[in-house]
Amino acid sequence: MNAQYLEWNDLRFVLAVCRQGTLSGAARDLGVNHSTVFRRIGAIEEKIEMQLFERLPSGYVMTQASEAMLESAEIIEAEMFSLSRKLIGDDMRLSGALHVTAPDALALEILMPHIVDFCQRYPKIELNLSVENSFLNLSQREADVAIRSTNTPPKTAVGSRLCNLGATLYVASKYLDEHSEATLEEYTWLMPHENQGWFSANKWQKQHHPEVSVVLRSNTLLVLFEAVKLGLGIAPLPFFLADPEPGLKRVIEPPKEFTSELWLLTHPQLKRTARVRAFVDFLREAVGHDLNRIEM
Repeated sequence: MNAQYLEWNDLRFVLAVCRQGTLSGAARDLGVNHSTVFRRIGAIEEKIEMQLFERLPSGYVMTQASEAMLESAEIIEAEMFSLSRKLIGDDMRLSGALHVTAPDALALEILMPHIVDFCQRYPKIELNLSVENSFLNLSQREADVAIRSTNTPPKTAVGSRLCNLGATLYVASKYLDEHSEATLEEYTWLMPHENQGWFSANKWQKQHHPEVSVVLRSNTLLVLFEAVKLGLGIAPLPFFLADPEPGLKRVIEPPKEFTSELWLLTHPQLKRTARVRAFVDFLREAVGHDLNRIEM
């Protein structure tokens, strides 16, 4: 082997290809183009004089060398994330970047006035809001604070339960008028994607109404909300989104399976950070004023 040493940046590229199995997937993870990954892997193999991957039509398959690098790289990555969190956790300034993630419907319909108030109160904090219905990873610093609808918050996070989130099936009045003779099973159904984390609507539907016709699925409740308003069919929606809409009606009593909890979470090593603590305390109090809209 040459006397050249591997660097962390080398390991990042190998790690991405190991995890994704393709150059294009690794490029997306790293934020570079396909050709950059190709060149870097070739250069690393030349540096260590070993083949890291078998090039197959289906993708890149790890060799024994890359398997060994993967194990070490993941340990180094975890240590770097831990160091980053510790350094940020010790930061007591009410300034700097703060990364927050929240579901889209909740962010737009409930949180935005409070986000605006927070930004005006703390102008030196740069709030980066990721509107995501998928769960960003707090341990890997994809977000500093997560506002999540879940009944099972991750054990690796700390935080507080803010309230319950109620939901049920809604339909437009005009749809009811046009389908006055139809039963619930005969309605056109609009459902979240299978991995939608808001509430167990899909599981409930499969258990209680397995034969219904689902004509539209979406990864965002805002799309289902708009489709219901336009008279396409019925959909499970949270109270805070659908109840204020005058043209919508509840179809059934809220199933207990639809109830989820709203959590405000962060990583344990970040909870001492001044800007994280300021945001968490501010939002906890602010959401408390909206409970009648969220839980009713």
